[in-house]
Amino acid sequence: MPITSKEQIIEDFWKGYNPNTKVVFLNQISSATALIFPVKEICEKAKALGLITIVDGAHVPGHIDLNISNLKADFYTGTAHKWLLTPKGNSFLYVSKDFQQNLDPLVVSWGYESLAPGESQFLDYHEYQGTRDISAYLTIPAALKFLNDNNWKAQSVIYKKLILDNYEKFCTLLNSKPICPVTSEFLGLMCSIPVNTSKPAELKERLFNKYKIEIPVMALNDKVYIRISVHLYNSQQDLDELYKALEDIIATTDYISIKNPG
Repeated sequence: MPITSKEQIIEDFWKGYNPNTKVVFLNQISSATALIFPVKEICEKAKALGLITIVDGAHVPGHIDLNISNLKADFYTGTAHKWLLTPKGNSFLYVSKDFQQNLDPLVVSWGYESLAPGESQFLDYHEYQGTRDISAYLTIPAALKFLNDNNWKAQSVIYKKLILDNYEKFCTLLNSKPICPVTSEFLGLMCSIPVNTSKPAELKERLFNKYKIEIPVMALNDKVYIRISVHLYNSQQDLDELYKALEDIIATTDYISIKNPG
């Protein structure tokens, strides 16, 4: 940190490669830093090197455009309970056909070595988990319809602009600096701001208990980040309320220090 370009991310990522490398694993959007990574370019190089690619896309569906076929990842997982607004515990696993026969289920149930196998062993092994409640999965069509009916693809551009318009303002308040160029290449509906605090848990609790603001305050390596997320139910007013709350915390507690840049 800070990220200066897509090329820097790619170069830094491949510094970890050596002749013994067999698999590459990466986030498409990271949780703690909220950064969008150049997954397509990394997967393309990995395939050229004969490596297996595993992509964690938990924050991607409903957040930024996703075309798994275009990414050419061997394994991809994403959640529907974040930006698609479905109930918790709702996610999917994609595995390319080249690897489906090599994947055993963590939960062995009726589909395992089935007496009445379907067309896909992969689905037999992984889709049917006995008495598991699948109702959350069944909400996905309604969630997609809701977002489509409300023109979310176009509306999300407005909310992404809220992030771009407010990021540097919050950095200035916290005497910090952006961790990446403030553009849509690196930021979607979230941004993470370095905050100089030795009390991240207390800061998070104060924001919730006193100001009724639910927001992650996360440690990563030797840094702490406060992550702002916006969706169709948020507005500039919400961000203004957060700004005022942080101003008050700086003035009345020792939870945030602004003496040294983040």
